[in-house]
Amino acid sequence: MDIVEANGAKIPAIGLGTWELRGRTCARIVEQALRLGYRHIDTAQVYENEREVGEGMRASAVRRDDIFLTTKVWPSNFAPKDLERSAKESLARLRLTEIDLLLLHWPNPQVPLADTLGALARVKQQGLARHIGVSNFTVALIEEAVAACPEPLACDQVEYHPYLDQTKVSEACARHGMAVVAYSPVAKGRIKNDRALLRIGDRYRKTAAQVCLRWLVQQGVAAIPRTSKLERLSENIEIFDFELSEEDMQQISGMGSASGRFTDFGFAPKWD
Repeated sequence: MDIVEANGAKIPAIGLGTWELRGRTCARIVEQALRLGYRHIDTAQVYENEREVGEGMRASAVRRDDIFLTTKVWPSNFAPKDLERSAKESLARLRLTEIDLLLLHWPNPQVPLADTLGALARVKQQGLARHIGVSNFTVALIEEAVAACPEPLACDQVEYHPYLDQTKVSEACARHGMAVVAYSPVAKGRIKNDRALLRIGDRYRKTAAQVCLRWLVQQGVAAIPRTSKLERLSENIEIFDFELSEEDMQQISGMGSASGRFTDFGFAPKWD
């Protein structure tokens, strides 16, 4: 599988998102994904499934060192003492000794960013997280975060799919050696019936979703599609046996706009 390298982190290009996966279903999907060859699993404190993600990891029998596990701190825990406690609680639920990538889930203007990033850096320095990063940060916030953080940031995890132009965020991340990790990479399933993507897929004998994920990976973006269906797990990872032409890449990129966003939890920042 392709790897996205960013400030020392080696992030598998395709991962499994686990938002809304719960209980036995979550553990089973994580286990099956790892058995199929996934090595990147994404969860978060607020998903309330870290325990089940850990169970799925152990049930898969895949070596811990071969798995890249991401979790995220919810904004209500951004005060320095709360952040460190939150990271330790995540580790306890996962039954792990370290997190591969720990992210700030959304910006929180109520807590000074420098204080939060200082605490995040200390979590890394204490060996609780191998890498740290941010999620849902605008260009302006990326610049502020990089300037304020005493440790390198590995990524900005953002919504990214053909309908949403993330050129500015991608360029800001590239300037600072950070990766872009794409959540909702198939636009919450909306792309599966997209005529343009279906036409492109026909030429490669691939689905619209596979074309979409290939478009992201070919840009050097890591993608974390969420699914609760076992057959989709196989489909989403089978994108490394073809390459989109430059013309196809440009056509898909041309579908995006600044208003193509589907995710906003009410405290999203003003996007650049």
